[in-house]
Amino acid sequence: MADLQSIKAPIKAEMDEFHPFFRNFLRSGTRLLDLLLFYVQKQKGKQIRPMLVFLTAKLYGTVNEHTYHAAALIELMHTASLVHDDVVDESDKRRGFWSVNAIWKNKVAVLLGDYLLARGLLLAVNKSEHRQLEIVSRAVEDMSEGELLQIEKARHLNIDNQTYFDVIRKKTAALMIACTTAGACSVGAVEADVERMERLGEYIGIAFQIRDDLFDYEVNGIFGKPAGNDLRERKITLPLMHALQNSTPSERRQMIKILRQNVKTDADIDTLMNFVRGHGGIEHAQTVMAEYVEKAKAVLAETPDNAARQSLIDLIDYTISRKK
Repeated sequence: MADLQSIKAPIKAEMDEFHPFFRNFLRSGTRLLDLLLFYVQKQKGKQIRPMLVFLTAKLYGTVNEHTYHAAALIELMHTASLVHDDVVDESDKRRGFWSVNAIWKNKVAVLLGDYLLARGLLLAVNKSEHRQLEIVSRAVEDMSEGELLQIEKARHLNIDNQTYFDVIRKKTAALMIACTTAGACSVGAVEADVERMERLGEYIGIAFQIRDDLFDYEVNGIFGKPAGNDLRERKITLPLMHALQNSTPSERRQMIKILRQNVKTDADIDTLMNFVRGHGGIEHAQTVMAEYVEKAKAVLAETPDNAARQSLIDLIDYTISRKK
């Protein structure tokens, strides 16, 4: 499997230029705000979303200032959503670092997220990036709806296949769709190609989220989040949903009873995990994830054959093989 450095090869110069471009854009002149911005940038992760913007742009044309604006706008919105998510989820850690709310408390974290959103809006308005603003605003709307739908369903534990995929299309795939469509739009791709990139982003996002679902069943939570964390939060993910749908009524009642408990012991989590594993939940999720990977690659088979396309194929394989 290709590593991130080889995947980035066709856009190395663009990614190298993007980092200082993004840092300079975020400077505020306010001491506390600059400290916060510096801190969140240290947690930048693998930069998969900017990579998607630049690779899809290069798939159809030449990277230009509109592409940099699109990547910055999406990165601002993504970072804001992470800061706000940590407040909502009461998370103390983000990618191995203390979260902003854990250090500076919720009020500062919420205000920082608001600032990042405002900077994104100003970037789009000042640079007349109206199409990019529409794309990203729709993604933020979908992400909010997806989170609220998941919260509603977690309360009642009545999620089904259609609802599950509705949630992850909005919650996770929406931002991937924004990346791929914004990248294509930034180089003037025709509408048919933009729509093709919308499908690509959706399939990548769904596969990405299913891989995230599977992390909950990894031993000892060594891959970035505690094992059983989704189960503790009553999130109905694909492995659990499949197991519940393929169990006896008495088994289902027993598992639902455990899931409804506000406080779950380690023994409760072990019971739920063994239930999911014993009813084929892991294998089913892996199969569905592989199906969406193949759908994404089938979309790419219809695009120009160049280095960016190969990197996108490699990036898809990387995202579903990642360890965190």
